[in-house]
Parts: sequence; C-alpha cells; structure tokens
Amino acid sequence: MTRLSSVPLSVLDLSFVISGGTGPQALRGTVELARHVDQLGFARFWVAEHHNLPSVASGAPDVMSGQILAATERIRVGSGGVMLPNHAPLMVAERFKVLEGLYPGRVDLGLGRAPGTDQLTALALRRRRDVEVADDFLDRLRELMAWDTGNWPADHPFRNIKVMPVDVKLPPIWLLGSSGYSARLAAQVGVGFAFAHHFAEHDVLDAMLGYREAFQPSERLDKPHALLALSVVCAPTDEEAEWLAGSVDLSHLRRMHGDYGPVPSPEEAAAYPYTEADRSFIRRNRSKVLVGGPQKVAEGLENFLDTTLADEIMITTPVHDLAAKKRSYTLVKALQAAHVAA
Repeated sequence: MTRLSSVPLSVLDLSFVISGGTGPQALRGTVELARHVDQLGFARFWVAEHHNLPSVASGAPDVMSGQILAATERIRVGSGGVMLPNHAPLMVAERFKVLEGLYPGRVDLGLGRAPGTDQLTALALRRRRDVEVADDFLDRLRELMAWDTGNWPADHPFRNIKVMPVDVKLPPIWLLGSSGYSARLAAQVGVGFAFAHHFAEHDVLDAMLGYREAFQPSERLDKPHALLALSVVCAPTDEEAEWLAGSVDLSHLRRMHGDYGPVPSPEEAAAYPYTEADRSFIRRNRSKVLVGGPQKVAEGLENFLDTTLADEIMITTPVHDLAAKKRSYTLVKALQAAHVAA
C-alpha cells in the first residue's frame, strides 16, 4: 500500500470561463463538477475568490459554497479561500456560521491574505471603509476567531456583539498561502494549512515542511494538517493529456503577460505562434502541473506525497472541456482505488 492509497483527495475549482463559453455556464459547470466528485468520493470541494478577471466567473465563495452544498450529499465544501482583507471579519463569521448551521460538519473556511485582484479593484472593494496601508491580516484573523470564541479583551468595544446563529461554531479554519508567511502563521495559530503549488513561486518543501515542524496545537486542531494544491491533467493516454494541457500552458503564458482572458481550447493552444522564450516558460511551469496518463500521474502524485509529507492533495484541473475535466477526476480517483488494491 502506498501513501496515495490513504491520503484524502480533494478538488479546487475556480469556475473558469472558457473561450466560446459564458459566465453562467462556468458557474453551472462548477456545481455539476461538484456533484460528480461527490459521487466519486472526494473529500472536499473548494471554490475561490478572485475579482476583475475575465477568466473567473465567481468572486463569491460563500454564495457558491451554499449552492454546492445544496447540490451535493457528502463532500465537504468551502472557500479556498475568502480573501480576508476584502471583508469585515464579522460578515465572514456570519456567513459561514449560517452555512455551518444549514450543513453541519460539511463546511470549511479557508482564508487568504491577498486581495485576489489588482490594486485598483482592491480599492473599490474596500472604499466604503477605512483603508489600512499596513498589512492587518493577523489582526483580522484574531478578530474573526474572537467572533467565534468570545475571547475578547475586557475593554474591547465588540465584546458584547453576538454573531448569529449563536449556537453554531465557525467551521474549521484553514490558512491558504503561496509563500512561507502563511505557513508560519498557520503553524503559530494552530490551524490547517493549504499551499497553492499550482501557482506559487515559493519553495514547496520550505512551506509544507516548515508548517509541520513549527505547528503548535490549538483548541481548533491538535496536530498539523498540510494540504497541497496541484494542477493535474489526467487522460487515458499521455498523448491525450498533453493535448488537453495545451489549454493550461497557454493560459499560464497569457497570464504571465497580463492577459487573464477565458481558457483557450486545445486547438487554439496548438495553433498559437510560440516563441522559444514562450516554450522555455512553459517547460519551467510544468514543474507545477502533472500531465499524463494514469501511470505517469500516479508516479507524480506519489513523488509529491513522499517529498512534501502532505496530509491531503487538492487537485485543480483547468482544462477547456468539462467532460474531459470530469474524466480526469474519475481517472485520478480510480488510481487511488487501484493503489489500495495493490
């Protein structure tokens, strides 16, 4: 038996708009995918918060989480994540306590410290309140936790405010990150940590192992839980997976140049006039993407599990075709079953 046979497998979906498609189609596709992976037995399904990106249909993970929870039966659902600088902690506490009250034991609250957008849009998101120049993420996190525990300083002006429903606890809190800072903070406050290897520049081993080594048990979590988010494109053959991954490669290349348009089709990717510099970038970026048939993907997942000591793998598959995306998750889940049998 290998580690792949025993670790939870989860899903991250950003409701990507595809070329030739629409935003509503992307949103409905996310719900359809959630139903599919729920039936397959995946552990979690997370949605994210991004703003002013033509390629991403949803900037409201709390709204999407509610829709997905209503459409599924067993899978845990949550935010990957809520960008806390954009929101009053009280509102985050209210929304996720409501979700937890409706779907007890099935909700996750993942938090990020980036705005999830450009600076001007970030200003627009926050223009109805005072804008802090300094990074106040830690203060916001402490406030959010205090709304749950009631552990306010005796003289705090918020201490008598109650977050409804009062008889529901906040769901488990996770910190998301693509650097070492969030790993250290997650370890310090004793919550789960999710590392976004699918776009991070920071060394994955430093973040994952550093979190584990520095973890301090808390009332929320008694031992570290490190989740590794990866891009995976799996198909019946290596050749077909490479064809589908052309969409991923071209999307990453365009984003590197500031173009956040819809996900291109494999045909568009194949016809694109790549320069040698473009091809070099794609080769480097492939260190963050597992592409191949079942055998190749299994070997890649095992390698990540062995080196990072991840407690859980979360997969994102930003390909153009929903049917191909659903099949990729089906194949990956079958890999896990095959490793159990072996």
